[in-house]
Amino acid sequence: MITMIEWALAILSVIAVSAIALGGISFLWVSETKLKKAFIYLVSFAAGGLLGDVFLHLLPEAIETGFETTTALIILTGILSSFAVERFLQWRHCHIPTSGEHPHSFAYMNLFGDSVHNLIDGLIIGASYLASVPLGIATTIAVVFHEIPQEMGDFGVLVYGGFSKKKAVLFNFLTALTAVGGAVIALALGSVIEGFVPLLIPFAAGNFIYIAGSDLIPELRKDTPEPKKSALQLLALVMGILPMILLLFLE
Repeated sequence: MITMIEWALAILSVIAVSAIALGGISFLWVSETKLKKAFIYLVSFAAGGLLGDVFLHLLPEAIETGFETTTALIILTGILSSFAVERFLQWRHCHIPTSGEHPHSFAYMNLFGDSVHNLIDGLIIGASYLASVPLGIATTIAVVFHEIPQEMGDFGVLVYGGFSKKKAVLFNFLTALTAVGGAVIALALGSVIEGFVPLLIPFAAGNFIYIAGSDLIPELRKDTPEPKKSALQLLALVMGILPMILLLFLE
């Protein structure tokens, strides 16, 4: 049975993740060149955090009683669901600042896709807290890592799509709040449906594998390889994994 402390921690976690959407406005006055330079390392850091959470926390939890075909199928379902959100809702984890050279359309469709994505994030965080508090904390941190560059990109999409800066911040924040609904659903269902958490944990792993492998890491390979930049990207990846290693000591 989930305790009030776990409820409170889960809700506070998704509220903190949602609040990141308000940070987009702080990057309005930063030049596009500086943003691009910062983004590439934030994306590297985010990829490391997601992969670290998958292989150090989510998968060990999912296969605690043994790796079964069902677990593999659920992981694949998580991967396919992320693919479906991107393809059918015309939404993707884009981390390149919007500009004339890199335009985005379908601002409202982006909002809808982002809402679905954030709802899934909330489900994942809620289910992680149902499994254990340390797993919930680790997953929340991993989500935060990839939400920072993601919300910057979403903010740029809305401004380029015709939204005023204030309206873009407001709508981006409102879509982020769907994560709270996702967490509530996970916590409520997990309390009454036996086997709910063992289903959602490998689903979360698949979701994070797709985001890191299909969206984040390919962004790092778009630039012409330069030894110094590549080394810094690798360092950022490792730095993203490091907090996930440190969180093992909480378990």
